[in-house]
Amino acid sequence: MGVFVFLPLVLPLTAWPIARLAEQHLHPRTATRLLTAVAAVMAVCSTLCLALLMVVGTAQLPGNPLPDGWSDPEVRAAVPYDEVAGKAAIPALCAVVAASARALWRHGRVRRRAHQALAGLPGSTVAVLPDVVPYAYALPGGRRDRVVVTTALLDCLEPAERRALFAHERAHLADRHHRFLLAVRLAALANPFLRPLRTAVAYTAERWADETAARAVGDRRTVATAIGKAALVSRGTPVATLAGLAAPGPVPRRVAALLGPAPAVRTWPPVFTSVGLAAWGAAAGTAMSAMSSANAAVTMFLILRTATPL
Repeated sequence: MGVFVFLPLVLPLTAWPIARLAEQHLHPRTATRLLTAVAAVMAVCSTLCLALLMVVGTAQLPGNPLPDGWSDPEVRAAVPYDEVAGKAAIPALCAVVAASARALWRHGRVRRRAHQALAGLPGSTVAVLPDVVPYAYALPGGRRDRVVVTTALLDCLEPAERRALFAHERAHLADRHHRFLLAVRLAALANPFLRPLRTAVAYTAERWADETAARAVGDRRTVATAIGKAALVSRGTPVATLAGLAAPGPVPRRVAALLGPAPAVRTWPPVFTSVGLAAWGAAAGTAMSAMSSANAAVTMFLILRTATPL
């Protein structure tokens, strides 16, 4: 195992440059997909390495349920830093599992309650609620995807701006942005070094929906005005893993981007640019993380198989 088991815990640092540059230089769709993929792979790798270290630490505990051969001195000698890192990984992995379970439970609970609250309304894809609190968000799942909006928010918008609002929320549903948001949220819980990617995806997912709405409406300025008005009066979405027009974040940057030209669509940035080098650096870090975790897992398996008759 050696140092390979520790590399995936710190390799997310290689993705920090692309998390910052992707927001500025990549099309929002490309940035969202790239950052989510990098975060998901790195989170899985770091969690796997925590689990491997926990196996080593668990073997040191009195009365552990593992076979006696797993705590053999020769096995411990083959796995460096077992007494310190192995035992420290136990509470760390428990914290990751608990935080991830809590995030999933809250996400599911909010969605279930939202669908239950809309059960008595007509079965359309848009639910307009007579509420004095202005808000709007995209609600996936259930029998159908729905756009939830209150009359208080609609009253603040002009007809063209309302069309922009609905186009924005429908874009969230059509492109399944809640999945990207949930994936990066879980990744950041698994490894705190991935938090910049979670913040970046929260922004790029909204920008992705902004650009889709701008194409649907045919007027970028109208979408920018709708975002600005909604941000001033709206309270946002009920949970961070759902998306909405006035989601918290750098709204002035979104408005400024819409007032400029539409971003170019590229599947991958040019190599000899800052964003291209950052993307390749993140890709290399992701590949190294995957190889390191695989090497550590195979090594651990071979050590334990040798020490324990199967």
